[in-house]
Amino acid sequence: MNTHLSILSEVKRGNYKVLARVLTLVENDIAPSDLILKNLENNANKLVIGITGPPGAGKSTLVNAITNYFTAANKRVAILAIDPTSPFNFGSLLGDRIRMASQFNNPNVFIRSLATRGALGGISAKTIEMVDVLKASDFDLIIVETVGVGQSEVEIAGLADKTIVVLVPESGDEVQNIKSGLMEIADYFVINKADREGADTFANNLKKIVHQGAKSIPILKTVADKNIGIDDLCRWILKPIETTNQRREFLYAEKAWRIIQSQKMMSVDKKRLREEIQAALSANDFNIYRFVADFVEKN
Repeated sequence: MNTHLSILSEVKRGNYKVLARVLTLVENDIAPSDLILKNLENNANKLVIGITGPPGAGKSTLVNAITNYFTAANKRVAILAIDPTSPFNFGSLLGDRIRMASQFNNPNVFIRSLATRGALGGISAKTIEMVDVLKASDFDLIIVETVGVGQSEVEIAGLADKTIVVLVPESGDEVQNIKSGLMEIADYFVINKADREGADTFANNLKKIVHQGAKSIPILKTVADKNIGIDDLCRWILKPIETTNQRREFLYAEKAWRIIQSQKMMSVDKKRLREEIQAALSANDFNIYRFVADFVEKN
């Protein structure tokens, strides 16, 4: 049997060690990741939940509470926690691994952290591939927790079947900004830490904005660290999906474009390109656009 097919068989069986290794191969473009991805089964019925919102909203605590709900029902949950990346060394804080430490010994939970590596949309360029690998395993629910960077979070809405936007009562000053950004991607608003002062006022203001929109978006108050409101949220997660995710076609078209671009660039000798740039820069009339046009024509 081919190695990559044997690996996929183990992934499908839910072998966490093999799954972790495959995700590393995929994340870093190490062979045979290309063959693994090409042979993935299309598991469109696997539920993917996106959770986003500003820093400090308690997203990881909420994910932890949701995970407890589903594992109590003997469901298998995969969590892909996308962490902020340093703009200097592309390192990730990987803080979610600490915040979700209580789940590490649960045999029905798989947690993987992923750095954004400079991606502006809150999800890494490798998030789609890694979610596809998780969907090929035997999980009942896949949760993608993204970096809370506000309006540029629209990519997660294309990847997830349902997107939950987590806010806190202190977000009151940002309510007007919600109209143009998070309102477009939210399928459900969660006001977490709702035991804080101002939660009811913020919820009422948010409801007024939601009612002005084209679609009705539910709003729920939770206190995730006390497990308040979690049952209602999870019952909503389990409800059948009633609308088609029109953002998905745009996300995957963009992904296909990147793959095609990458494959077409494979023949470009980067070392030679750098050497020719070095030589060309010594000319007084250097023009990067003419240089690229000439380089492409020669190659």
